[in-house]
Amino acid sequence: MGIPGQLLVLLRAHAGRFWRELSVGGVAGALTFFCFSMTPSLLPREWYLQGVASGICTVLGYAVGTFLGALVRRLGFRGLHHARHRVIANRVLLGLAIVLIPLFGVLGARWQLQVRELVRADTDDPNYYALVLLIAFVLARILLALARFLRWSARALGRFGGRWIPVPIAKAVAAVLVTVAVVLLLTDTLGPALLRAANNSFSLTDQGTADGVQQPTDPDRSGSPASLVSWDDLGREGRSFVATGPSTADISAFTGAPALAPVRVYAGLESADGLQQQADLVVRELQRTGGFDRSVLVVATSTGRGWINQVAAAALEYMWGGDTAIAGMQYSTMPSPVAFVVDTATPPQAGRILFDAVHAVWQTLPVDDRPRLITMGESLGSFGSQGAFDGLADVTAESDGSVWAGTPSFTPLWERATADRDPGSPEQVPVLDDCAVVCFSAAQGDIPAEATPKVVYLQHVNDPVVWWSGDLLFNRPDWLDETPQEGRSTTMTWIPLVTFWQVTTDMVFSSAMPDGYGHHYALELVDAFGAVVPPDGWSAGEAERLRQVLSSVGTGG
Repeated sequence: MGIPGQLLVLLRAHAGRFWRELSVGGVAGALTFFCFSMTPSLLPREWYLQGVASGICTVLGYAVGTFLGALVRRLGFRGLHHARHRVIANRVLLGLAIVLIPLFGVLGARWQLQVRELVRADTDDPNYYALVLLIAFVLARILLALARFLRWSARALGRFGGRWIPVPIAKAVAAVLVTVAVVLLLTDTLGPALLRAANNSFSLTDQGTADGVQQPTDPDRSGSPASLVSWDDLGREGRSFVATGPSTADISAFTGAPALAPVRVYAGLESADGLQQQADLVVRELQRTGGFDRSVLVVATSTGRGWINQVAAAALEYMWGGDTAIAGMQYSTMPSPVAFVVDTATPPQAGRILFDAVHAVWQTLPVDDRPRLITMGESLGSFGSQGAFDGLADVTAESDGSVWAGTPSFTPLWERATADRDPGSPEQVPVLDDCAVVCFSAAQGDIPAEATPKVVYLQHVNDPVVWWSGDLLFNRPDWLDETPQEGRSTTMTWIPLVTFWQVTTDMVFSSAMPDGYGHHYALELVDAFGAVVPPDGWSAGEAERLRQVLSSVGTGG
């Protein structure tokens, strides 16, 4: 027998031994959850992400099935006590697996195609669903092995402790000790190590400059020769922000009148020592460039790595003929998904510090000679920007309005506004007092033409960043009980444990969706700013013209 034959024999032996060691209830649960994992969610999933989601769900299903099996046995049912009955049950499960796994593979591929068409994504995408099973099996095998190791550790420790104390108490103490050890390992050892590695990696990326981005010569930009901020200290996203945007010629071509050069000021992590010092530097840059003399002054809170939506900035600059000043600063080198997990304290802290620093100078100006002060942010930037305020009443009292896009569901202001929606109003697109103060918009046209809200929340019904929550693990959210708004799959349903991991994997490529879907916000920002801070004479026709201009230069973030 050759080497390939020997390997096949070993694999068969391993598979047989592994199969016999599995719990019948666990296998039933694993098969059920694997099939559930193939159902559609908010966005289309790449085949390898489907494999990850299916692997995690399969292990969770195995745990649920094993627990229920043990519970049934405790209640006195011994249907699988005899080996013959167990063999029959295993054969039935094997037959079901042979039928259901290919069936749900085909159904899953069809569901993903339907979701791709729904969000106008590329439908000519290779879906290697045959590999989903392989990825799911390997990942499930690894996770199950880890779980079994922890169980073995707890049992061994319990037997050891049982020499001196009652066995039930020893087992309970052992389980607690193993749990605490795992938590400490993750939080005090692996967590900090991974965070340091991530910071080092992303710091190297932050030192680079995007293709085509060059140091500005306009004195109205940070990083220019006239600036108080060094070009090299701005960070990758800061350099892109200050060096791009519409020129005065571009703006004049849109407005038909002479334009001012828009002010963009920014401070990177290396620009000053600490968030307060960065904010003070931004204020000095605003004073140097005459930002407090413009008609509109924007405090923009960036995402994790310092990104500010260029379409949002350009939309305001076109609308106001360049008579704007936008101020931002960097508070991290980590992308939002990483910062989202490891650091949710810094974004609101940075948002408040920057706003307070700008507001302190702004409020000293004559009331009739102040610029209109607004705030904006997207994703983690929206979460951070809202940290500047104690409530929506504070927004209206301290500023002239806010535009927040793709707000994470754990943002306190967003949570309160959503909870206070009018009775019968859907959580997907809440309505509060006919948009008198707060207006939610899921798509172009959602903001009434006559509305003049102080706050606009942009949130797509299929944006996983907005709808992700730990509550998805065990609680059905209101938005999944509601009739799906346009853009959300009508076949999506809530499944305990499974939906959480589906929405989690949806977030990975949510920003890569076409404009208006997922976590990609661009042209709808025109209507948002047109409602919160409209220039004189602004109309629906002007808004449509601006959308065409922004579309012609691209809307990617």
